[in-house]
Amino acid sequence: MKPNTRPASPNFSSGPCTKRPGWTPSVLTDATIGRSHRSAAGKAKLKAVIDRTRAVLQVPEDYRTGIVPASDTGAMELAMWSLLGTRPVDMLSWESFGETWIADVAKQLKLGDVRQIKAPYGQLADLSAVDPDHDVVFTWNGTTSGVRVPNGDWIAADRRGLTICDATSAAFAMDLPWPKLDVTTYSWQKVLGGEAAHGMLILSPRAVERLESTVPPWPMPKIFRLTAGGKLNEAIFRGETINTPSMLCVEDALDSLDWARRVGGLPALMARSQSNFAVIERWVTRTPWVDFLAQVPATRSCTSVCLIFVDPWFNGLATERQKAVVKELAGRLEAEGVAFDIANHMNAPAGLRIWAGATVETADLEALCPWLDWAWGTIREAAAA
Repeated sequence: MKPNTRPASPNFSSGPCTKRPGWTPSVLTDATIGRSHRSAAGKAKLKAVIDRTRAVLQVPEDYRTGIVPASDTGAMELAMWSLLGTRPVDMLSWESFGETWIADVAKQLKLGDVRQIKAPYGQLADLSAVDPDHDVVFTWNGTTSGVRVPNGDWIAADRRGLTICDATSAAFAMDLPWPKLDVTTYSWQKVLGGEAAHGMLILSPRAVERLESTVPPWPMPKIFRLTAGGKLNEAIFRGETINTPSMLCVEDALDSLDWARRVGGLPALMARSQSNFAVIERWVTRTPWVDFLAQVPATRSCTSVCLIFVDPWFNGLATERQKAVVKELAGRLEAEGVAFDIANHMNAPAGLRIWAGATVETADLEALCPWLDWAWGTIREAAAA
């Protein structure tokens, strides 16, 4: 039987993610559109994003926070091209984005002294293998695997290398230990439910010292340049962006940050994500045909929740047929208007990926779970016929 209750919002995509509760286009009416982003009004808006970001995320006073081009990808590329090359590098990977950073370092920057520390989907790389004398590049939360690092205890306080952390689906939902992070990147379109194309770059004093003491041996595109005359370009961290930002997106980010403050700041955002994850966790516990892709509970993401099918019938299918079943299930839910974009990432094992970040309402996830049972039941009945 079809459930009677539908999610008020069917948007469970892992990026761009659903807007904050109560959002309407009217929140953009104060945007400085038609104005230069370098006008006093434009720069004030950009600076406000930086200031409110620092306040909500509780970024230390001596860290720099800036808005950079090309979403989280641009922020990570900028960091790697600007900072790597003076020390050996440990590259951690357990999902597709970690693999992307490895490919860029090995094939584009062509660094020689690189160690690849990997784990398959569902598992976490061996964090104890990281050398504190090396730079390390890693994702805090694997968006396409639902596997996250449980904490920062594995990062040495007296490390000589830099930690470069892709935190795009962790920022505003997980406790980031700032003293352990030298470079942190994310994008607005994840936990804040913001719009695409803008990245955030947060630098520790150690990262700034590296920038000012070394010159990369390769040509640096304009949008990657963080220094001028051997010194950090402080203007970037006051809101004078490297390239032209969308002031509509800036206004939307301000609205998201204001909402975050209104609901209680970082502790409340983390609690919302945990509450959402708990709904899915309870459903998985009582559902025999599904399980978490992340095998260890302490490493399970509370934002990009990745699930696999453990029904023997499903596991007996060829890989392409499994993907077709996932597509069919997701399609049935979309056709009913109860869940959009929940099929797992194309590089991940066949399954589902449900966003449970802070902008999702817990009641919507509670309403979704019976629909998942319904969709799976209709597919199994058809297979048995």
